[in-house]
Amino acid sequence: MQDKRKSIPSLVKDPKLIEKRREQIVEAAVDLFIHKGFHKTTTREIARASGFSIGTLYEYIESKEDVLYLVCDAIHAEVESRLREAITFNGTGLKIMKLALKSFFRVMDQMSDRVLLIYQETKSLPKEALRYVLRREEEISEIFGEILRRGIEDGSIQLDEKHVKLMADNIMVLGEMWVFRRWALKKHYTLEEYIEKQIALLLKEISIG
Repeated sequence: MQDKRKSIPSLVKDPKLIEKRREQIVEAAVDLFIHKGFHKTTTREIARASGFSIGTLYEYIESKEDVLYLVCDAIHAEVESRLREAITFNGTGLKIMKLALKSFFRVMDQMSDRVLLIYQETKSLPKEALRYVLRREEEISEIFGEILRRGIEDGSIQLDEKHVKLMADNIMVLGEMWVFRRWALKKHYTLEEYIEKQIALLLKEISIG
């Protein structure tokens, strides 16, 4: 069974207002979590940074863990949205893969602090919320799986179907490598050089000829 998005109770009944206020909470919490860490950040600090009283904050969330969950969900949603926006689903699977890879590596660079936050702090989530967050990671990986299968079908990508998931996960790791190892990689590569080299290595594995 697929893990469902956690429902966070709110004392406010207006869905649009809930969405707006939670976006404010997420933006404030991201900066605090990045600079102070989840455990050292208090809900009072989140409320203040959001422009709310602590009482108002608790009208939209029940706990600091709820805020972390919303932060992780928002980060995954933004990564997925920006990746899909950058992909033109016209042309061969191989062409689409090249575009998707460039977009993914650039998004990882632009959102590196937020991506790192997910990996550092998700251990603090309750089990149900953690399962959902990890499932969202799988869904982003599956975008690459879809592209690989399209290339296999149109003949532009040569890869055994049984290796599609492994290759999709490998692509995710290469994007995340820039997040985790950027401090070392930047001594030898610009972002564009890193993108070019990694794409060249990947295409050797999946290109025909």
